[in-house]
Amino acid sequence: MDFIKGAITALVTPFKDGEIDEEKYRELIEWQIEKGIHGVVPSGTTGESATLSHEEHKRVIKICVEQVKGRVPVIAGTGSNNTKEAIELTTFAKSVGADAALIITPYYNKPTPNGLIKHYKTIAKHAPMPIIVYNVPGRTSINLLPHTLFEIKKNVPEVIGVKEASGNIRQASEILEFCGDDFIVLSGDDFITYPMMCLGGKGVISVVSNIVPDRVASMCNAFFNGELDSAKRLHYELQPLNRAMFFETNPIPVKTALHLMGKMELELRLPLCEMKPENREKLEKVLKEAKVI
Repeated sequence: MDFIKGAITALVTPFKDGEIDEEKYRELIEWQIEKGIHGVVPSGTTGESATLSHEEHKRVIKICVEQVKGRVPVIAGTGSNNTKEAIELTTFAKSVGADAALIITPYYNKPTPNGLIKHYKTIAKHAPMPIIVYNVPGRTSINLLPHTLFEIKKNVPEVIGVKEASGNIRQASEILEFCGDDFIVLSGDDFITYPMMCLGGKGVISVVSNIVPDRVASMCNAFFNGELDSAKRLHYELQPLNRAMFFETNPIPVKTALHLMGKMELELRLPLCEMKPENREKLEKVLKEAKVI
C-alpha cells in the first residue's frame, strides 16, 4: 500500500437545496486531481458524514470512486460507533472499488482497549479490505494510545495505518516506534504535517488541501524528494491558512472558503451553520493575503 502517501484531501460534501450537489462534487474532485493531489477521502468528518443518511453516505463514496477512475487512491470514510453499521458501510465501499477504508474510533460509547481491538477485528473479518484507523480524540472523547494501536496492528492485518489527529507529536513518534516503518502514519492535523513526516510519517489527510491542493501536494513532494528546506518553507506558508480553517468548527470555514472561490454553494447541515460575520471577515482577509481569492 505504498501508494497511500502524500497529500490526501478530506473532501467536503457540497449541498444545494438540502441535497448532495453531485455536479459540484464531481468538479471539486476533478480539480483536486488536476492540481496534483495524491488521494481523496469521501464521507469523512470534513464531508459532514455525521449528517448524511446511510444512502447519502454510500452515494458520496460511489460518486467519488466513479469520478476518480483509479487515478489516485480513494480512502472511504466508513466508521461508526456501531460495529454493525461500520461493517455495512465498509462492505459497500469495497463493493464499489474504494482502495481503503478510513474507520474512526467509536465515539460516545468509549470502548476499552479490548473493545477497540474487537471492533476493528470484527469489521475486517466481515469486510476485509485495507483499513486506516482514525484517531481524533477531540471529537470522539477517546484517545487510541500507541500500545493499543500496536495490538490492533498485530491482531488485524487489514489495519495498515492510522490517521493520527491527537495533535501530539510524542504520540505520533511512539506510534512509529512501536508499529514500524511498514505502518502508514498520516497526520490528521494540517499544522503538524511537516514535523510528522520528519518523524517518518507518510503524509496528511488534509482539510486545507480542499482549497490549496497544489500547495499541500508540493510540500509533500518536496519532502519526499529530499528538498527539506522547500518543504519547511511551504509548511510555514500554509500555517495562516491552516489556522483560518479552524476559526470555527471544521468544515464551516473550508466550505465558506470554497464558496468564496466560486466552487460551490455555501450550504451546511444543522447543527453546523454559517460563520459569524467577524470570523468570515477574518477568513476573507487570510484568503486574500494567501492569494486564494
